[in-house]
Amino acid sequence: MTACATTGLLVTSMTSAEARDDDASTWEQRWHPFREEWVLFTAHRGGRPWRGEVKAPAPADVPAYDPTCALCPGNQRLGGTNPAYAGTFWFTNDLPCFGPDAPPAACDDDLYRVRPAHGTAEVVCYHPDHSRTIVDLSLDEAAAVVDLWADRTAALAVRPEVRHVLIFENKGELVGTSNPHPHCQIYAGDLIYGHTAREVESGRRHFERTGRYLGQDVLDRERSGGRVVVENEAFVACVPWFARYAYEVLILPTRQVSSLLDLTAGERRLLGAMVREVATCYDNLWRMPMPYVMAVHQAPADGGDHASYPFHIEFHPPLRKPDTMKYLAGPEIGGGSMTNESNPDAKAAELRAAAGPHYRSGRSVEPRP
Repeated sequence: MTACATTGLLVTSMTSAEARDDDASTWEQRWHPFREEWVLFTAHRGGRPWRGEVKAPAPADVPAYDPTCALCPGNQRLGGTNPAYAGTFWFTNDLPCFGPDAPPAACDDDLYRVRPAHGTAEVVCYHPDHSRTIVDLSLDEAAAVVDLWADRTAALAVRPEVRHVLIFENKGELVGTSNPHPHCQIYAGDLIYGHTAREVESGRRHFERTGRYLGQDVLDRERSGGRVVVENEAFVACVPWFARYAYEVLILPTRQVSSLLDLTAGERRLLGAMVREVATCYDNLWRMPMPYVMAVHQAPADGGDHASYPFHIEFHPPLRKPDTMKYLAGPEIGGGSMTNESNPDAKAAELRAAAGPHYRSGRSVEPRP
């Protein structure tokens, strides 16, 4: 392991096999450069006996149409009836967490402060087929999802009450999703979410200190460190050296961009392909639909100069084994710092070996570009 004098970041040059052999003697803290916080690594504890709750894999048999699903074409939901859509489809969330007409909040307490939550929330359906996930989409269909993300970002970012557009997908019951229909959500309001706010500052400080972009420096280290899972001409997916979860994956652009709005049409298509590829690796790993939280990290829409913001996509799967959750317990909830009981080099190697066609015959309809 070596230290980089120009940035102060540690980079590992161990191979995956060496990393596994060294796990038994590893007690290490690694600096998370995006969030500017320490992550504790205790990879030697990953195989400890587990007597807690185990989770059965989610059933894979889902109908193409569910008459009770609020997202299927033609079905009734709280806010109306869905059209008979054939591709992507978005609508304003029937129970949004932000409101365009949020009432004023009066408070004269400088400690217990309050303010209205102005904005909106939207739901994006990837496909009319209830049984599909992102792995089942064609390259054109996956590109259409990313195009819609960019279109909605552009439309929402110009609204005067919107300072941040957060796009995220909760996939699977283990992360609280009750509806398997392929979809994500968009929260657009006057709240700049905490991780984004920290990444604004970490990107700015890194650029002021080094003259380089933080996201590109992280990309360089991941490429040289052997933790790349898959890549194409515009994006690289990796299990980062500072991962907080066992199978956490970042998708990083190969050039500096701050938001979806900076991507060309070709790059949006390649991003759709990369999201599909990462989800396929996850499913192939244990031959089951992998639950995860995916979040698109892009610069705020507050009118500021965010040229140094490190645009990326994060995947956070809650499982560390096919039936075992990574529970947030005392150190994470009580202490406020994450503990990762795995080695990112080894986990990247596992996911890399799972790349290729989806394990269910015919589910991945086109090869990667």
